[in-house]
Amino acid sequence: MFEKILMIVIFFAITIGVGVYCRKKATDVNGFVLGGRSVGPWLTAFAYGTSYFSAVVFVGYAGQFGWKYGMAATWIGLGNAIIGSLLAWVVLGRRTRVMTHHLGASTMPEYFEKRYGSKGLKIAAALITFIFLIPYTASVYNGLSRLFGMAFDIPYEICVIVMAVLTGVYVILGGYMATAVNDFIQGIIMLVGIVAVIIAVLSGHGGFTEAVIKLSGVTEGAPAGMNGAYTSMFGPDPMGLLGVVVLTSLGTWGLPQMVQKFYAIKSEKAISQGTIISTIFAVVVSGGCYFLGGFGRLTDGSALEYAANGSLIYDSVIPAMLNKLPDILIGIVIVLVLSASMSTLSSLVLTSSSTITLDLIKGNISKKMSEKNQLLSIRIFIAVFIVLSAGIAIFQYQSASTFIAQLMGISWGALAGAFLAPFMYGLYSKRITVASVWTSFIIGVGLTVSNMFLKFIASPINAGAIAMVLGLIAVPIVSLVTPKPKKVDVDEIFTCYDTEVVVHKKISIGNEEEK
Repeated sequence: MFEKILMIVIFFAITIGVGVYCRKKATDVNGFVLGGRSVGPWLTAFAYGTSYFSAVVFVGYAGQFGWKYGMAATWIGLGNAIIGSLLAWVVLGRRTRVMTHHLGASTMPEYFEKRYGSKGLKIAAALITFIFLIPYTASVYNGLSRLFGMAFDIPYEICVIVMAVLTGVYVILGGYMATAVNDFIQGIIMLVGIVAVIIAVLSGHGGFTEAVIKLSGVTEGAPAGMNGAYTSMFGPDPMGLLGVVVLTSLGTWGLPQMVQKFYAIKSEKAISQGTIISTIFAVVVSGGCYFLGGFGRLTDGSALEYAANGSLIYDSVIPAMLNKLPDILIGIVIVLVLSASMSTLSSLVLTSSSTITLDLIKGNISKKMSEKNQLLSIRIFIAVFIVLSAGIAIFQYQSASTFIAQLMGISWGALAGAFLAPFMYGLYSKRITVASVWTSFIIGVGLTVSNMFLKFIASPINAGAIAMVLGLIAVPIVSLVTPKPKKVDVDEIFTCYDTEVVVHKKISIGNEEEK
């Protein structure tokens, strides 16, 4: 017990210390929200990765999809690494940094306004961000209750309040730079922790080979006549697996808290290095989480929890796998989950508060808002959002509200379904129209929300994935059949890509004539 408490105390002390140290970088809006657009590759890559993978992934998704798909769930982690990290950096990284800097955009709604010349788009995007990030923020606390209960027998409410207060303190003090530095520290913990836990769990089953042999003999829940379903290449439900890969991988391309990391990158070198670092981080952390979850069916059934209707509570799978580990490893797991949760929480509340201040209040409610008041407003809303998210999380836990749980489940799909297509296409094409952006907003929010009530698509995960794909199809089609944007305005926006820069020959041979 002493080791677990000591590790948590040290972790909290470092976290707050970083917030205090980073105060000097948070003296204006640009510094507070984007770190002065001078964040290096390691901090940016780890900020991206730790915002990507929270306790929802480690406890919830790894337990649920590992149970459903077995070892094939590892494909989700690899998809997260290749599509959600590598391709996201390659396709979006440089162009996002260049265009948002040229437009002077600090948030995604502000990007939509300045890229498409529509204040209405900014307000709509800000409202969508606010509505769907709050329940998503509350979901970050998922998993803490069972892990802390397993380790310390501490009430869930206390866990949520302590985590919320500590996160609020360091974000309010140090802004984006404090979150980036803490994300780096927390990312290191996540890397070490997931490797240690996988080794320990597999060792408890006689090693990797023995664990695979045991899992291959499991038939419960598998399709009739399918032997070794949970050790097969694509598991018992390949199409369901594909839907999860699409939502959790491609979805990051349209999430404001993820894309905003690219706004703050320091240089071209930082983008190149960050791409590699972020991808490796995702392979280890996300791949490791889902790989671990794939062995969930080997867990002692008496340690699992079931709902009143007899269905398995998936959040109990990972804690059940860990409850027999030594105290030192349980301590590492607790700090790992705290790190994953606090890093994602800090990113979400910073995104939400800056969006409300810069996109809704500034220029609408308050026509002339000074820099000092903007900064104060962002800090106030950080506190408000943390209180709201903690309150929702506690309410859901105490009341088992299915509505809130459903809302949390669709938030990622709604955000990515609405924003992904117009954001990405807007970086590359001059032909994208305002009407097509509105269409994407309607598809993303309309499909996922209506499906929550009507359930015409069985899985909310698949509903979110379909919304993203429909948006990617609809935006270019609608742009072709609606009036073109004013050429002079769009040409001026895209001049940011035409600026000449000097590079080394290892980057480009150049246009020299052969001699």
